[in-house]
Amino acid sequence: MLRYVFGTLVLGCALLACQRAHAADKLKIGDAGPEWIALDGTDSKTHSLSDYKDAKAVVVVFTCNHCPVATAYQDRLVAVQKDYADKGVQVVAICESKMPADNLEAMKQRAKDAGFNFPYLCDPSQKSAIDYGATCTPHVFVLDKDRKVAYMGAIDDSMKADKVDKQYLRAALDAILDGKQPETPVTKQFGCGIHYE
Repeated sequence: MLRYVFGTLVLGCALLACQRAHAADKLKIGDAGPEWIALDGTDSKTHSLSDYKDAKAVVVVFTCNHCPVATAYQDRLVAVQKDYADKGVQVVAICESKMPADNLEAMKQRAKDAGFNFPYLCDPSQKSAIDYGATCTPHVFVLDKDRKVAYMGAIDDSMKADKVDKQYLRAALDAILDGKQPETPVTKQFGCGIHYE
C-alpha cells in the first residue's frame, strides 16, 4: 500500500512539473520542425526526418518505455497511425530517456509487444528532445507538409481512454490535411517529466 501511495505521489509530481513547463518557450507554431539525423530505430535501421519527405504531416512523439502515461497512450498512437496512414500521415516516436528500461533492446521488445506500426527511435544524446523543447512523455509535435510546427501538446485530454472528451491530435491532423490551421494549435502536455543530463 505504501509503495502504491509513493508511486502515485511521484507520478503526480512528474505530471505537475510537466504541466508547468511549456514547449512554446522553445518552439512556436509556424517554426521549422528541427531535423534529426540517423537515429537508431527498433527496426534496426537509422531514421532521419528527411526520410518522410513525402508525408503530408509528421507526428513527432517524445515517449519512452518506463512512463505509465506513455504506456497508456501507446495503443492510441498505433490507432492514429492506422487511421491516418492512407491520408499521408507518418507517426514517429522518439525515446530520449537514458534509463535502463528505455535502452534500444528494451525498446525493440516494447515495439514488438505493443505492435508498433510506426518507427520507434532511440536518441540517447537527447538532442532531438532538447531541440523541440519536449518536457514530458508523451509530448506531441505535428509538422505540416512544409515541416513547420502546426500543433504541439497533448494527444488528448485524458490518460484514461474511456474518459477522453477532446481529441487534440486527431483534430489537428484533420485540420492540417484539410489545408487549415488547427483550431487549438497548442495544448498543455502531461506525462512523466523528462530528465535531461
